[in-house]
Amino acid sequence: MEHRITVRGEYITLGQALKEAAIIPSGGAAKPFLQEFPVEVNGTADNRRGRKLYPGDHVVIEEVGELRIEAE
Repeated sequence: MEHRITVRGEYITLGQALKEAAIIPSGGAAKPFLQEFPVEVNGTADNRRGRKLYPGDHVVIEEVGELRIEAE
């Protein structure tokens, strides 16, 4: 499933994007989620919940789906 996430400022963190896409219920769930599911940001593996995502970034989460980061 693909989710489109709109950035209201300069960037959004990976943890915030997961929460906004309703993949996790709260920001506190980001760390355990990222330990369990492999994530790629623009084709590179990354599991940092504080990873900054900018418009144009593409996130692929194994077994879950994709996030496309867009400008407001």
